[in-house]
Amino acid sequence: MRAFKFCLPVLLALTYASNAIAGYDSQSWSIWNQSDESNPSIIDHSLFDGFLKTYVVTNHPSGINRFRYADVSRADGKKLDIYIKQIISLDPRKYRKQVQKAYWLNLYNALTLQALLKKYPLKSVDSNKLSQRVKVAGVKLETQDIGNRILRPIWNDYKVVFGMSCASMGCPAIQSQAFTASNTEDLLKASAREFINHPRGLVVNRQEMQASKIFDWYRDDFGADDSRLMKLFAHYADDSKALYILGFSGRIQYRLDDRLNSPETAWPL
Repeated sequence: MRAFKFCLPVLLALTYASNAIAGYDSQSWSIWNQSDESNPSIIDHSLFDGFLKTYVVTNHPSGINRFRYADVSRADGKKLDIYIKQIISLDPRKYRKQVQKAYWLNLYNALTLQALLKKYPLKSVDSNKLSQRVKVAGVKLETQDIGNRILRPIWNDYKVVFGMSCASMGCPAIQSQAFTASNTEDLLKASAREFINHPRGLVVNRQEMQASKIFDWYRDDFGADDSRLMKLFAHYADDSKALYILGFSGRIQYRLDDRLNSPETAWPL
């Protein structure tokens, strides 16, 4: 169980973080639950796609995608700012739901990266301190509103959690490409599978199971009881891991590594 060993300061940080973030309760923001399914238009995310392809490391030895914060040039940082300004100038409600889903996932991740780049260098991530305020279609909202009041409750799809990168080592991977109307479902499924099969997402044997705190924070999304959560784990797990999951009857322990997902951060701790 080496991958889930944490030093005392990290454990204390996690305790406070869980108290602050717990309650990721979702409450639908009804004004965003509108769409125009007759509109064939798509939204161009190529600027963000290029930004991610440049700075996301997908072949790190840890098996965790990393982001090269220290290497982001001033020009590319401005491109990120331009991208955010471009998409918040749009009214997503004028597009199909499939287009909107990609829109909100990309905006969530872009705002998170923008906030981190403003604060970098830093060693750990507190998503409460990364929430930024923007105005979309004349409505003021924060980064966390996108996840908790728009994406999760309106789509009612647990997979969106795997698409919202909080930029810590213990979170679902940051993707090396932008979400689009055509690739979102495949990317979310692949992200769920990668996360659950990596030790930061789930470690299990006959005696114990340690899962990411993500599954505790968003428990209502994943299933109201452990039996449903186990079925979800087994659905995405590799065969050898699924056998242990289906045979496990103990108590799940939850952990989260809140260190920044930069290439320099060691794994395991």
